[in-house]
Amino acid sequence: MLSKNQVKHIRQLSKKKYRQESRMFVAEGEKVVCELLDSGWKAEAIYAAREFKGIPHTMVHPSVLDKITHLSSASPLLGLFKIPQYDVPLDHKAGFSVALDSIADPGNLGTIIRLCHWFGIKDLFCSPNTVDCFNPKVIQSTMGSIARVRCHYLDLAPLVENYGSDVYATSLKGSSHYVQSFPSNGLLVMGSESHGISETLLKKIKKQITIPNLSQGTTAESLNVANATAILLNEIFRPQ
Repeated sequence: MLSKNQVKHIRQLSKKKYRQESRMFVAEGEKVVCELLDSGWKAEAIYAAREFKGIPHTMVHPSVLDKITHLSSASPLLGLFKIPQYDVPLDHKAGFSVALDSIADPGNLGTIIRLCHWFGIKDLFCSPNTVDCFNPKVIQSTMGSIARVRCHYLDLAPLVENYGSDVYATSLKGSSHYVQSFPSNGLLVMGSESHGISETLLKKIKKQITIPNLSQGTTAESLNVANATAILLNEIFRPQ
């Protein structure tokens, strides 16, 4: 049985402030928890409402998981994990990476993390005002890919100014991605679908690309940022 203080502590981890202070986050579901454990991430505790072979856990009543879940409905498995600390890579000549400016939706960030994992991208750079990658909704939507992609939060301006490879920004005024030839190393910068990349950051990036709107005058205004990222990464990694 969990104490009231333990329940309170776990519930508080739904907030970024408490995650940063404790350096802990919550992961729920067998798929996500197993991916983290298989990747060597350290769990402080794992609670389960039924037996899970091969996973060290503490059995609790389902009503306890209902109290501590961060989801709309509790999973039978919940883990408390330590937030890993990564050094920001200084060598940017080892393939493509992605940078995100002001992405607020947890589902979009989770999907982009999955895309990075799928395309073999190891590092994802996020502006400080991008949603926290250890937000419970982000963790859930990554389906475990959070364990395979290193997320770095930093000021993107110095990153793009000093990046050792080509930097590409998505912009409605950019050239078509269909006519762009992408090198083996580089950085793709994506902005929110509502506001795009900030003007200050965009001015620092010479190579600007867009996915052409072929809707022939209909009211399609923008693409979902995760969908746009998928389209562009597919083009970047297309065999020459």
